[in-house]
Amino acid sequence: MADKKLLVIDEGTTSTRVMLFAPDGRRVASEQRGLTQHYPGPGLVEHDAEEIWTLSLECARAMVAKAGGADRVAAIGITNQRETIIFWSRRTGKALAPAIVWQDRRTGDLCRSLQEAGREAMIQAKTGLLLDPYFSASKIAWALEHWPQLKQAGADLLVGTVESWLVYRLTGGLHISDATNASRTMLMNITSGRWDQELLDLWDVPAAMLPEIVDCAGEYGSTDPDLFGSPIAITGMAGDQQAASIGQACLNPGDTKSTYGTGAFILTNTGEKLQHSKHRLLSTIARQIEGKRHYALEGSVFVAGSLIKWLRDDLGLLRDAAESEQLARTVEDNGGVYLVPALSGLGAPHWRPDARAAISGLSFASNRAHIARAALEAMAHQTHDLMSAFAADGARWERLKIDGGMVANDWLSQDLADMLDLQVERPHFIETTALGAAMLAGVGCGLFGSLDEASAMRGEVEGFDPKIDAKLRETRLSGWRDAVRAVLRD
Repeated sequence: MADKKLLVIDEGTTSTRVMLFAPDGRRVASEQRGLTQHYPGPGLVEHDAEEIWTLSLECARAMVAKAGGADRVAAIGITNQRETIIFWSRRTGKALAPAIVWQDRRTGDLCRSLQEAGREAMIQAKTGLLLDPYFSASKIAWALEHWPQLKQAGADLLVGTVESWLVYRLTGGLHISDATNASRTMLMNITSGRWDQELLDLWDVPAAMLPEIVDCAGEYGSTDPDLFGSPIAITGMAGDQQAASIGQACLNPGDTKSTYGTGAFILTNTGEKLQHSKHRLLSTIARQIEGKRHYALEGSVFVAGSLIKWLRDDLGLLRDAAESEQLARTVEDNGGVYLVPALSGLGAPHWRPDARAAISGLSFASNRAHIARAALEAMAHQTHDLMSAFAADGARWERLKIDGGMVANDWLSQDLADMLDLQVERPHFIETTALGAAMLAGVGCGLFGSLDEASAMRGEVEGFDPKIDAKLRETRLSGWRDAVRAVLRD
């Protein structure tokens, strides 16, 4: 098996990609397709679930061919955008409605009403989550009430997160969800590891439509032989942020990673101890293998790389993403310009779905370089806010492992080190989400005896050390705090 490849489906928010890995961590090949974003109204974000499936299959077939056929693939791992929810027919396997994306804010009023009714404490105790439209349960509740075709489906209706949808289509009917994704639905009790009846009743979600919760590594089943010529085992699954944490070898308590993709997500491993936050962070399952759960504290920033995409595609301020770094280097500082990227509300530690983005401090001396720099600086500023919350919860960072598409930007990586006053560590292969799924698949199919053994796939890293003085750091952070206060006040 050592000469076979691991195939990973990495289904993200803006694209679906399939990668082929050698057991030593070397990326052999990849195939990627852009995913259409649908915005039917303010605060509404949807995907076409059938497009997710079609593009994922298309890319997977290309990589199976690259491997030399299905018999040359040891196993499949899957990682995915979390919290996005899909509804489909048990009988046909076809999607019955648009996928409601994690960024969607349509259930803000519903979440607020439950907060006002005093239900958040119970929800946090059971799930580790806070009442926010981000999570899947309110999306499911809304859809069951507002989309007639779901009501009409009755017992034929199934629901699941993206990995659950892909497994169902790949296998022709296996309805499962791994523990990390299930922990993000707000329907799972993360202490017991099972769907919670009190939560199901709260959101009025029938248990019969939900998948079985399984480990993140193991032999779940095999693909339909007609898809790739012969069956391929599916043996690893995790939500994208947990997969990135595994890909960064954050396997021990205190290990911390931050992924800068569409959003930015920081996880600190807390081991087998479930730690509830008192500072508006999330408690979540980091991984579950052989029924044993490991936990993490998480801080979620909703807008990171999507901010650069917005500046490029919607405002026309950038030719491409790389130009943001070039522009940032042309000015000595931000010129007093701050950008609070609340384009989908503010996540942790504020949790304000009603917040709106703002650019402040503009003058005739400001130009697009200042705005581009302010956009990049917002990544470090938001990360610093979360570092303070983690420290207040007793989870102080010793260093930060970074990954995701944005950190190919050297200026951003150095700015993180400067503003956090920490060493920042970046692996040479920054797509650690897919790598983590490959590690899980390798453990699940027996290629590796443990994740510790599989972590050799991570490869070499480089470090960024802080270079600026404390006074300059505090000046920037003070300006950021003022900008955030103005947004929250509005």
